[in-house]
Amino acid sequence: MTAAERITLWLVQLRAAGEAAFLARLVIAVAGGVALLISWLQPWDQLDLIPLIAIPMLVATVILPDSPAGLVFIIVVALGWVFRAPSEVDWSVVVTGIALLVVHLAAAFTAQIPSYARVHRDSLRRWLLPGAIAVLIGPVVAVAVAVVRGADVRGSLLVTVSALVLSTVAIWFASGQKLGRD
Repeated sequence: MTAAERITLWLVQLRAAGEAAFLARLVIAVAGGVALLISWLQPWDQLDLIPLIAIPMLVATVILPDSPAGLVFIIVVALGWVFRAPSEVDWSVVVTGIALLVVHLAAAFTAQIPSYARVHRDSLRRWLLPGAIAVLIGPVVAVAVAVVRGADVRGSLLVTVSALVLSTVAIWFASGQKLGRD
C-alpha cells in the first residue's frame, strides 16, 4: 500500500469516525497539551529534548492511540519532571499528573475501538466513573503526600505507596473488573 493510499484510507476512516472516538481523541490532545504547557511554564530549566520527543509522540497518540506512542509521551513528560523539577509537591505537579492520567485513560478507551467504529454514548459512561475517581483521587493523594512529608512521619514512603495502591484498587473495582475468571 502506498503512502497516498494509506492517507486516503485514514481520511475515509476519519470521516466515518463516530462521536465517541473523535471525543476521546480530542481529550487526548487537550490533556496532553495541558501537560506539555504546564511543564513548559515552570520556572526550572526543562531538558530541551523533552518537547522534541513529547510533541511528536502526542500527535502519534492522537492518530494511533493503540500504539506505544502514548506510553512514550507519558514517560518523557514524567522524566522531564523527575530530572529537573524541585521536590516540592505543588499545584503544577498535581495538574500535570492528572493530565497524564487523562491521556492514559482516553488512549486506553480509544485504543479499544477502531477509528471508524460507531460507538454509542453508553460506552463512554462505563469509563466515566473510573475516570472521575482517578481524577479526584490524584489531588487527594498529593495532599496526603504533602502532609505526610511535612510531618516527617516514619514510613512516609509506605504511606504514599499504600495510598496509591488503594487508589488503584478503587479504580479497578469501579470499572467493573473482577478478581476471578468468569
